[in-house]
Amino acid sequence: MAPASLDHSSNTVCVMDASGHLGSCLVERLLQRGYTVHAAVQSHGELRLEGLACEKKELKIFQSDPFDYQSIIGALRGCTGLFYTFEPPQDQPTYDEFMAEVEVRAAHNVLEACAQTETIDKVVFTSSITAVVWSRNNPNSSSSDLDERHWSDVNFCRNFKLWHGLSKTTAEKTAWALAMDRGVNMVCINAGLPLDPDLSIEHPYLKGAAEMYEDGTFVTVDLDFLVDAHICVFEDVSSYGRYLCFNHVINRPEDALNLARKLKPSAPSHPQSYEQDKKIIQQKISNKKLNKLMVDFESGPTME
Repeated sequence: MAPASLDHSSNTVCVMDASGHLGSCLVERLLQRGYTVHAAVQSHGELRLEGLACEKKELKIFQSDPFDYQSIIGALRGCTGLFYTFEPPQDQPTYDEFMAEVEVRAAHNVLEACAQTETIDKVVFTSSITAVVWSRNNPNSSSSDLDERHWSDVNFCRNFKLWHGLSKTTAEKTAWALAMDRGVNMVCINAGLPLDPDLSIEHPYLKGAAEMYEDGTFVTVDLDFLVDAHICVFEDVSSYGRYLCFNHVINRPEDALNLARKLKPSAPSHPQSYEQDKKIIQQKISNKKLNKLMVDFESGPTME
């Protein structure tokens, strides 16, 4: 689905943070689709966009810090939309019990800035499946799949030191509360484990991976599909609420082994019995809402 208009003056969007793989891929795809892009990057993200900056006059790069309100306002000026994804500060890259406070503060600043920017029509907020799957109720005891209506339990996350789930849940809830209070049109992408080039065994999403696997809720998403999903929910005027985004379910020993090799190539491969090889765990999580929206989405460029 193409934007309503290809007039650059009305199709200027901001990508924040454009420093990471998702952000930089979003910038590139949006430029291909005819948007003018304000790429808001943290200082360590400059080089990733350097090549694009030389080639594209439709690209404007802003040094923006989610903890510096005025820098957010500057990056949003003149934009009709924002794609927001949180990248941990360079001096605090590891998720711990304090990261939730950091991420909540960033989300609050960004949504408040959007509310104060009259030109902003829509915000696409990137969250995670970890804001959905962690609850005291085992998914296998439920007759229905987990979907966008479910939320992780923050006390459960805190008790089991699931800091990624705690951060994503509290930040997303903060964003929703502020969006509703300030009248900001927001949609949310709850992404599975992103299969980006920097993925490693240290990724905080993977804390509790064995439990997600056994529960049938361990899912991953290719970067291209994740980018398409973001642009689809932005361009489709009917999009609303949360969208669970994944295109792989890790529910067989072979799937888990392949992912383990990707995460840690030096990891030994353990021989499986025939029965274990054939064991398929029932999927207990649904992305039907997003798939329905994306049926007619064309991921290619929308203009010459």
